[in-house]
Amino acid sequence: MKKKFINMVLFFILVALIIGIVVFGLFIYEEFFEETTNPEVYKVDKIYTEDPDVEKNITNATGSIGELISGDIQEEVSKNQISQNNNQKSINSFFYNQLNNNQKLIYDGLMQNKQYLKQGDYIINFKDIFTETLSKENGADILGDDYQTAIEAFTHDNVDIFYLDVNKMFLNIETSTKFFKTTYNVYISAAKDSNYLSNEFQSTEKIENAIIMIENEKNNILNNLKGTDYQNILYLHDYLVNNIEYDSSYKQTGSYTIYGALVEKKCVCEGYAKTFKYLSNCAGYNCELIQGTATNNSGQTENHAWNCIKLNDVWYGIDVTWDDPIIIGGNGRTNNDIQYRYFLKGTKTINRDHNIEYQFSDNGKTFLYPNLVEYDY
Repeated sequence: MKKKFINMVLFFILVALIIGIVVFGLFIYEEFFEETTNPEVYKVDKIYTEDPDVEKNITNATGSIGELISGDIQEEVSKNQISQNNNQKSINSFFYNQLNNNQKLIYDGLMQNKQYLKQGDYIINFKDIFTETLSKENGADILGDDYQTAIEAFTHDNVDIFYLDVNKMFLNIETSTKFFKTTYNVYISAAKDSNYLSNEFQSTEKIENAIIMIENEKNNILNNLKGTDYQNILYLHDYLVNNIEYDSSYKQTGSYTIYGALVEKKCVCEGYAKTFKYLSNCAGYNCELIQGTATNNSGQTENHAWNCIKLNDVWYGIDVTWDDPIIIGGNGRTNNDIQYRYFLKGTKTINRDHNIEYQFSDNGKTFLYPNLVEYDY
């Protein structure tokens, strides 16, 4: 009996020892044999350029980057923090409203951290909220395309982010495997040893100073809007035509942005169109940025940007840039026939030489625009 008891004790000791060895082995495996791959990195295709010396399309790039920045500036975007479509009542959400769920999550992450993006190296961390997509075949590529589309919508809705160069922003997808279970960590960051600020605005101080100048100019303009909706829209159009010079060098500071138009008073068509949208939206009008191609009087077709605006529940086309042609001699002003050729026009007029591009890049979404009325105002 005593021998039997001893054997039973020895058996349980052996079982406990085996269990202990297994647990210890699993612990060692977890600590030292977790497999984490270098992040897959997705860079946006270049969305728009008017500069003939810049290639329009840049393919997705992959590679590894530095580790995540740690500390207080790192922000987690959880599912509970993400605002959904029904929380977005702003007139600046036209393109946002066309996104799928993943694209909205990325867009919302950018919006909620918009103030912090001025740092240039701020990281937006989505952690594992895209696991369902990434678990699919080619899931990383699907999310990469969603990122492209979200950036396109974000930049078209938010023309005030003059200080960002989204081509320097990367979507990073880290993959880790433990005990044959795969987990993902997704975040947006700058490239290693770089930032995603535009070359002209490489510090938060410069950005904040520029914002003050833009706000002052905007307020001065909007203070003059005291007429009917038609008169106010006309005033905004005429202000840009009469106060901005077209930058044929493509090298003016902020030439493609509202900064170039409102502060430097010199920009290209993208700057005109973004600024007209910015001022119109601030004044309470629905106005969208349109990009595509247009054929000028010389028969040359070129990349171009213009607007559509809603007046009396009807959408019209407006091309402020082409209402402000370069005038040689005289007083530098245009006559009414020229200055209002593209003011509140319907499709019968504006579609003669303007062609909308509904897809901004090879891997981006095909967007919709408001339906313009057929006839001019």
